[in-house]
Amino acid sequence: MKTAVCIKQVPGTSQVEIDPVTGVLKRDGVESKMNPYDLYALETALRLKQQYGGEITVITMGPPQAQAVIREAFMMGVDHGVLLSDRRFGGADVLATSYTLSQGLQAAGPFDLIICGKQTTDGDTAQVGAELAEFLKIPHVTNVCKVHGIEAETLEADLDQPLSIATAKIPFPCLITVEKGIFEPRLPSYKRKKETADRQIRILTLDDLPDKDPVHYGLNGSPTQVKRIFPPENSNTREMWEGNAADLGERLFRFLDSHKYLQQLR
Repeated sequence: MKTAVCIKQVPGTSQVEIDPVTGVLKRDGVESKMNPYDLYALETALRLKQQYGGEITVITMGPPQAQAVIREAFMMGVDHGVLLSDRRFGGADVLATSYTLSQGLQAAGPFDLIICGKQTTDGDTAQVGAELAEFLKIPHVTNVCKVHGIEAETLEADLDQPLSIATAKIPFPCLITVEKGIFEPRLPSYKRKKETADRQIRILTLDDLPDKDPVHYGLNGSPTQVKRIFPPENSNTREMWEGNAADLGERLFRFLDSHKYLQQLR
């Protein structure tokens, strides 16, 4: 069985600059890490490989520095890595990102199973998995909280629904997105780091994809545009109050009321 796992390098800090013109994050030179939700997708793929065999390929889209998360995946037991890297991919919204990944998977595949994390910590849309499956025209399920196993060319899994747990059987090829906590992610291995230090990462640009029309990628292929985005303001303003309990209680009430933190019951 051939499995692909979509991973992403995300900022490792909240102190990220934003391009005032395009409204996108400036990722160059920013401390980065693997998207935490993707670790659960990786662990799911590795457990299935241990039980049923096969190969695992990770795919990510980003600048050249995104190879770091592919190297980290190698250290966990992944076999192959693909990086989609081209300036023409920059500024993509959820739809353009999903389309680019779908093209990359077609160029690197075919795959029997594609696994995504629930969402990313820098976008939090939780839409890429479903949109990716639609572009690939394969069945998919989301919010997978347990994988029962593979039988008769189908994957059986539990889905975390708002009020219940549903069980579904999905025929291959298919895509699933997994919940946080489906498995405990393993730690990268230093031994594998040494063994995979020279392992080649396949880098794909727009010219390597089935659809080479630049209008479908990046800002050009994004039907949604960011109107305004800004980092949260950090305030270290503080003051110390002294007095007895009654005076401090009254002062606290006046403060909360003046800042409209309290709502009078009618």
